[in-house]
Amino acid sequence: MAPSTSDFDYELPPERIASVPAERREAARLLVLDRTCGSLEHDRFSSLPSRLAPGDLLVLNDTRVRPRRLVGRRPTGGRVEVLLVAPMDGREGRGWRAFVRARRGLRPGEEIEFEEGALRGRAGGRLGPGEHRIEFPGAGDLEAVLDRCGRAPLPPYIPRPAGPDPLRTLDLERYQTVYARHPGAIAAPTAGLHFTESLLSEIEGRGVGIARLTLHVGPGTFKPVRTEDLANHRIEPEWFRIEEGTAAAIRETRKRRGRVVAVGTTSTRALEAAARDDGTVGPGEGWTDLFIHPPFRFRVVDGLVTNFHLPLSTLLALVCAFAGRERVLAAYGEAIEKGYRFYSYGDAMLVR
Repeated sequence: MAPSTSDFDYELPPERIASVPAERREAARLLVLDRTCGSLEHDRFSSLPSRLAPGDLLVLNDTRVRPRRLVGRRPTGGRVEVLLVAPMDGREGRGWRAFVRARRGLRPGEEIEFEEGALRGRAGGRLGPGEHRIEFPGAGDLEAVLDRCGRAPLPPYIPRPAGPDPLRTLDLERYQTVYARHPGAIAAPTAGLHFTESLLSEIEGRGVGIARLTLHVGPGTFKPVRTEDLANHRIEPEWFRIEEGTAAAIRETRKRRGRVVAVGTTSTRALEAAARDDGTVGPGEGWTDLFIHPPFRFRVVDGLVTNFHLPLSTLLALVCAFAGRERVLAAYGEAIEKGYRFYSYGDAMLVR
């Protein structure tokens, strides 16, 4: 029997939400949770290599986010913030599906001036709660315009000014993993934000393998759960790819009895979506709407590097499925008490 959504609620003081990244990626704190006994240790992310054993395999999601968040003004002067999800007509620059934040709903045909006049858009029809069609007639090469004036697709709980943003350059650098390769995500796989090239080299130097897959983070990852019965929630499908090199690395890890450690919930979902009963995966690509929540039998993932997630979220449900709801919520409670920073720019957990 699936638990209720309300079972994954907790109280977070607003000051625990990280609005800027740590000064250095690897300087984030690391809470280590042993899922067999529930014990906790407090550490720094820079110590992660010592927490991995020779023969383990670390699996990273190498998706790349594009600067598709725009802040604009309506003719009335009201602020509008949009996150462009995907072109709707197969022709970028025409109609886009977008998440919209505005004090009042947009009217079809309403003109919006984005980023101090760098781009002009027009509201199309409403697509769903908080979703609209946004059009950019005459924008030309929209991707080039977005690269020039768009902002990192930060979540709504990280505030930024409506006008010129002094943190835009910082966000474009830090809200992106150092190993990001394949553009297509509308949010970063945030567990990977703590890694540096030198930390990855140190991990490999300890005899730990590193493999990559791609899952383009889409609305399915962060859309809120609106059903009280958790099993009734449906995740919007997201595209993923696992190449033969990664599948082979997992097979070899299984043979030598090493652990497969997934970096992030998105890597976890891709691996478990492609899982075989023997704990390996097959290469390939496709779409997954896999919703991992208690109870769930993990077939591939033995360890998890993750951030601290929002209450009532599918991400928290996944971590609870992996380590147990009571143990995870108890760990979150201690993290709050010890002053850990939460959410996308916050600290990390290693669940083993």
